[in-house]
Amino acid sequence: MIQEKIQKANEEVMERILSAQPMLVDIGIAKDVIPDMDQHTILHAGPPIEWERMSGPLRGAIIGGLIYEGLASTDEEAIEVAKSGKIKFDSCHHHDSVGPMAGVVTASMPVWIINNETYGNNAYCTLNEGLGKVLRYGAYSPEVIDRLNWIEKTLAPVLKEALKMSGKLDLKNMIAQVVQMGDEGHNRNKAGTSLLIRELAPHIAMTNFSNEDKFNVLKFMNGNDHFFLNLTMPACKATLDPAGGVKYSTIVYTMARNGTDFGVRVSGMGNRWFIAPAEIIDGLFFPGFTLEDANPDIGDSVITETTGIGGFAMAGAPAIVQFVGGTPQDAVNYTMSMYEITAKENNVYKIPALNFKGTPTGIDIQKVIETGILPIINTGIAHKDPGVGQVGAGLVRPPMKCFEDALEAFVAKLEEDGEI
Repeated sequence: MIQEKIQKANEEVMERILSAQPMLVDIGIAKDVIPDMDQHTILHAGPPIEWERMSGPLRGAIIGGLIYEGLASTDEEAIEVAKSGKIKFDSCHHHDSVGPMAGVVTASMPVWIINNETYGNNAYCTLNEGLGKVLRYGAYSPEVIDRLNWIEKTLAPVLKEALKMSGKLDLKNMIAQVVQMGDEGHNRNKAGTSLLIRELAPHIAMTNFSNEDKFNVLKFMNGNDHFFLNLTMPACKATLDPAGGVKYSTIVYTMARNGTDFGVRVSGMGNRWFIAPAEIIDGLFFPGFTLEDANPDIGDSVITETTGIGGFAMAGAPAIVQFVGGTPQDAVNYTMSMYEITAKENNVYKIPALNFKGTPTGIDIQKVIETGILPIINTGIAHKDPGVGQVGAGLVRPPMKCFEDALEAFVAKLEEDGEI
């Protein structure tokens, strides 16, 4: 009897995931559009965490965020402000948001606004800064702050005006296209960024901004292959949020990491986090860096794998192995193994190399425990010290303890409710 209830609940969750319709509708300022956001709130990736336990890259990003907001002028001042109790730190996921790597969002930052037209919910994400020394990897040098100010004062206004002319963009359709063009939606975003430029470039050209501003915006987007990641992520967040809170469901609707902890949330357990120490990433390092420099797994970008793309779609993106390691056959093998722990094939995101088989979607904690197979994640690697930035990219899996604890709690709740 209880298995029938679980099956029915999981079918309901999968219907919500597969019928979602994420649309890019606008750009806004974080404090104006993100729920419960103000000047003294800083959001971060992963499950909630206090300053004392934060990893180096997360601390570095918060230092940079405080300097960017004018709440501190040096890293020493920023650390004092962060420790003072005047700043509220919270998970992006608690505010309808996601953030790559450290995931820091402060009040003045421009954010993409994505609306799930099927269920009416919104999701938010900052604009991608590029690679290397950037805030999301914990860097906070003057060049990082200057870039954040340019994003706020030039990039976002130009794109906002272009979006007004173009009208809303169908992100679900775009992600479906990029999966068939060699992207997997997490660490390879060449096709996605290219499609976005194609959509917006004619409208950017028609805005009233200076030719120099328009040139710099297009040049920045063209030179930043990861630009589309910050649209893929909130599209996935908007897709998954309505899947939370379905009683009896064992489907995971959140995976996230803050550089210290890895956390998952399961639909049938509502907003409760199941947390274990984040793992070290196995990957390729930039020249001059080694495994000794790596911080444990960090970022909300694993929302892509939770939705059935990213590492789950690597069979369609064999070139990703040049960035994260392995062989093209490994990429296929990773995708095939994910069908063992998921509930459905995606009805829109399909992989040509697998005869247009839908990507494996809907991680089921029962199947993870039964098979012993953990989700595969491809991701960037941040330096363990604040202020350094990205040092590589690779592959990682969540701690099994997250799924064991979630299933134990799920069973305990059924017992408490007299279901078993």
